[in-house]
Order: sequence, then structure tokens, then C-alpha cells
Amino acid sequence: MSRFRELGIRMSPTRRTAIVIASIFLGALGLLLPATGRAASLIEVTRSDWVGSANVPSYMQMYIYVPDKVATKPPIYVSCHSCGSTATGQIGNIPMAKAAADAQGFILVLPDNPGRNCWDVGTTKSLTHDGGGDTQAVALMVKYTLNKYNGDAGRVYIMGGSGGAMLTQAMLAVYPDVFRAGAARAGVAAGCWADGYSDSNQWSNNCAAGNTTHTAQQWGDMVRAMYPGYTGHRPRLQMYQGDADTTISYKNMGEAIKEWTNVLGLPMTPTSMDTGYKGTQATWNRQFWANSCGYNVLEAWTAPGATHSMNYEEGEMLKFFGLDMVRSADPEPNCTGSSGTGGSTGTAGAGGSGGTTGAAGTTGAGGRGGTTGAAGATGTAGTTGSAGRGGAGGAVGAGGTSGSAGASGTAGASGTTGAGGITAKGGTSGGSAGVTGTAGGSGGSVAQGGGGGSGTGTAGVSGGAGSTATGGSTGAAGTSGLGGDSGTTGCSCAIASRDGSRTPALAAFVIAAFGLAVRRGRRRRR
Repeated sequence: MSRFRELGIRMSPTRRTAIVIASIFLGALGLLLPATGRAASLIEVTRSDWVGSANVPSYMQMYIYVPDKVATKPPIYVSCHSCGSTATGQIGNIPMAKAAADAQGFILVLPDNPGRNCWDVGTTKSLTHDGGGDTQAVALMVKYTLNKYNGDAGRVYIMGGSGGAMLTQAMLAVYPDVFRAGAARAGVAAGCWADGYSDSNQWSNNCAAGNTTHTAQQWGDMVRAMYPGYTGHRPRLQMYQGDADTTISYKNMGEAIKEWTNVLGLPMTPTSMDTGYKGTQATWNRQFWANSCGYNVLEAWTAPGATHSMNYEEGEMLKFFGLDMVRSADPEPNCTGSSGTGGSTGTAGAGGSGGTTGAAGTTGAGGRGGTTGAAGATGTAGTTGSAGRGGAGGAVGAGGTSGSAGASGTAGASGTTGAGGITAKGGTSGGSAGVTGTAGGSGGSVAQGGGGGSGTGTAGVSGGAGSTATGGSTGAAGTSGLGGDSGTTGCSCAIASRDGSRTPALAAFVIAAFGLAVRRGRRRRR
């Protein structure tokens, strides 16, 4: 109270007591209020927490943005900065993704590589699954986040621009088991950066200039070699670039299209296209490739006249990932891949006396189906088996009576027309005609029968064609996009407590103390 005296303010004992009680009350209230009002921010994760025992580059760092309210099973959104930038710089480049994370509860992961110019997407270790390069470090960051926050492993997405786009395409190639989809602005095909790669500045002049070209099959084989034996789902991809880009040649867009159409089992010709689409950052000419279920799994966006540095089409990327609204699952339906080639039918056995026909060959196993594979091609029909030879004619019975007809032998599987039985010798009357062989399954040869005319075998059935892929179910219709944030209408104050019991007791104490102070003041004035 000495400060009040210095200012010449006279205060009654009652008023002084009330101020003291109020101060105690406000201090206690501050202790009881929960600490959830702090805003989420980008923080670095301790290296030992996410690396574990893996041998990945020492310069790799992990940053994470966890919203104040995390979803029950949050998706993971990885954002990769461009050459010469940082994770803290990248968080400022994705305001829409940050706002969507706050609204929907998904988590942002931002890798960093201080002291380096670009990401390593050119060495063998980075272009090999679990090879110990930059790519493995990013995969470990994702796995740490999934484990710590009970994330949705089926909804992990990655995006970036320029050097970040190169890392995005490399991650989809080397770790298709980790990512569901990616978006790359002004990047290069996975593996392109290895052509002339310099570790001193993590740059490839050959690739950047558009001088690295391969056939679609060569590009596809290159990607498949990065994770040998992988047969699961391949991530979908959305690519953006300006056709006047002089930093990363626009030729690289064409090479990337060759690569990913082959990897995803798509034709080079797009399923559909449009021109003059108005985005938030540019006007685009777009190409789309749909899988056998009719879902677009590859998109190529070209901005006529645009150069290298552009802002992200964030809204389109979020929509492509299915993060433009709250969803319980990724919007891409699971879809079977192409059918395998049918196996050839076995050769029918020769028809000796009582001999059995050869067993039909088994149908070849169907080709493995990628969930985003192209429509299954019809399998090649099996080759027709050779027909069994007709059984020898039965000898005529005593007295010259005609021999009875032999029982019909079943023709060899898929056999051609069987030869008739041989006419028996002797007998006053001709033997009955041989019974026509039945086409189809493997049966015995024609039995010995009576003399007579030769029966004609029915033509064998050709091998079955391979079945086509089963179509996926239609995706659920999307709901409307996120609304804008509403303006603040004034605040309301509420007393919160950690256990729900301290605040009422404290309030009662304060009120009683304040009443006591007022009564004492009145008594003094009397």
C-alpha cells in the first residue's frame, strides 16, 4: 500500500482489506485455470526420440506441428522445404495446411537439413528402401509420429516445391508403403537427380536442364528397383509446373509423366484434360489419369508462361489428399490391378487301349493387383490340347453278330476333333457306329467297340480367358469445404478447476472473507 501513499491516495481499512482479498482470489484463480490456452507452434523433436538406432545422416532434423486439439486417429501431412530454405520458413509457406490442421486435428511434420543446400535424392543410399539416406530419415519421422500420436497409417501425405518436390517424388518411389499420396511443384522424376549428382551442393545439372531422358519402362523399372519385391499399393501423385521454368526444365514434367504412368499401370494418353482452369496462383492446363475404378491417381498441372517460383495451390493439394474436410478415411477407393495371363491347356493323352487322356494344364495364376492398377487386360487363352487317338475296333463276336458299341471315352481336355474308331474285321453285319466322344474334361480313351462306321469326336473347348479386374466401389460424395473462421464476439469468463472441486470452495472462502471485511469497516465507522 506504500505506493498509494506516495501518490497521495487515502484508502480506508475496509477498502485495503478488499483489495488484498481480491489479489489473493485472482492469484488462486490463475493457479486453477488450465494451461490449454497456449497456441500450438512448430517445435523440434529430440533426435534420439525419432532416429532410434538407425544410421541416417547426422544433419537431418525433425520439426512437428501438433494442433491444440488432435483428432482421435490423426492423418499425417509431411511438408518438405525447397533448396536453401528451412522448416521454420516452410511453415510460413503453408498457411492453409496449418489452418486445416488446427480445424481437423491432423499433424504436420517438417523435415530439415541445416548446413545443406538441397536434399539428397541422388545417391544410392537415398534411392534404396532403408538405405540410410535422407529418405529413410523422413520415413522414420513419419513412423515416430504415427506411434506417438496413434496416427492413421493409411492417411500419410507428402508435398513440397522444387527441392521439396524432388524429395516428394523420391519418397513415393522409395517408401510406397508409407505414403498414400503426394503433391510436387516443379520437381523431377524419382531417380533423375542421380544423373550427374554432386554431393557438394546436392545438385544435378543434367537432370535440372532436362537432359536426362528414359523410356516409360526404364523409368518404371528404376522405381521398382528402389524397393525390390514390393507389391502393395502405389501412391497417387499430383504434379505442378510452369512451362517457362528455367531453373528446373519443364521437360522434366514429361519424364515424370512417363515414369508414373508406368509405375501406376496407366496408358501414356490421359483419361481426360481441360484448359484454362483458374487456380489461386495461376491458370492451368490439366491432365488426369484414372485407374480401373475411375479414380484419378495421377494429375499433371501446367501453368502456361509461369516460371519456377510460385506459391502452392494449397487448396487443390488439400482436396487431392482428402484433407479439405474431416474424413474418416482416404478418399481413394481400393482397386484391384490387371488380371494375369491365362495358363495354357495341357496336351490330351494318346488313346491307347484303356489308356487315360493327359490331364489338362492348370490355369496360370492371376497377375498381382495393385490397388491403383490399370484395368486388367484379358488373359491370353490357353492353347488347345492334342486330341486322343481313337480306340482300336473290337473284334466281331462268335456267330457273326455285330459287336456292341464301345462306351464313349471322354476326349482330352480342350482336344480337337477325335479320329473315328477303326472298322472291325469279319462279321455278317457291320458293327454299330462308334459313339461320339464328349468334349471337355479328362476322360478315358475310346473303349474297344464293335465294327462299323467311324464316330466323329466333338471339337474340344478352347482355354478360358483370364478374368478382368473387379471394379472398386464408388467413393463417398464429399461434403462441403471448410467455412471461414468466425469473428470474435466478445469473451465470457469461466472459472475452471483441475478436479472440479477447488473453485467452488475457494469462491465461498473469498465471498465470506470479503463480507467480513465490509462488516468490520462499518463497525469502525460507527
